[in-house]
Amino acid sequence: MSLEFSGTQTISVPIEKAWAYLLNVNKVAACAPGFQSLQEVAHERWQAVVSAAAGPMKAKFTIDLTRTEMQEPERMVVKGRANAPGTTVEVSGEMRLTTLTSDSTRMDWRASVEVSGALAGVGVQMLRGIVEKQTTQFFECLKKSVQASYGKWS
Repeated sequence: MSLEFSGTQTISVPIEKAWAYLLNVNKVAACAPGFQSLQEVAHERWQAVVSAAAGPMKAKFTIDLTRTEMQEPERMVVKGRANAPGTTVEVSGEMRLTTLTSDSTRMDWRASVEVSGALAGVGVQMLRGIVEKQTTQFFECLKKSVQASYGKWS
C-alpha cells in the first residue's frame, strides 16, 4: 500500500536557523509521534525506535534512517526502512526551504510511505488518516520547536 503526503509550513526564523535546526537529528526526532530512542549508526545514518498503533494493531518499529541528499540550506532528503513483526514500512521524505523574508522561511515537504504486511491489512483509509494526523503533528511540533530555539538564539 502506497501513501503520499505533502504540505507547507511558514516558520518565523531565517533560513539559516531553520537549516541548522533540521541538521540536529535528535531535536527533529523528538517531534516524531511515538518516538522512543535514536542512535547514530554511522555518518548520516541512524536507528530509531518508534511505537505506532493502527486500529487494534500496536507495534514497535525499529527504523533505519539515512539522510541521502543535502543542498545547504535549501533541500534535504531522508529515507528509512522500518520493521515490526509482520510489517515493513519504507519512507522517503524531502524538505525544501525557501527564504520568504529575512526572518521567515517556507518549508515545503513531501513524504512517501510504502506499507506491506499485517499493518497494510487495516485498510488504506484508516492508515491514511493515522499517518496524515501523525505527519501534521510532526510538522507542527517541528515548526514550534524551531521557532522556540530561535528565540533562545536571538
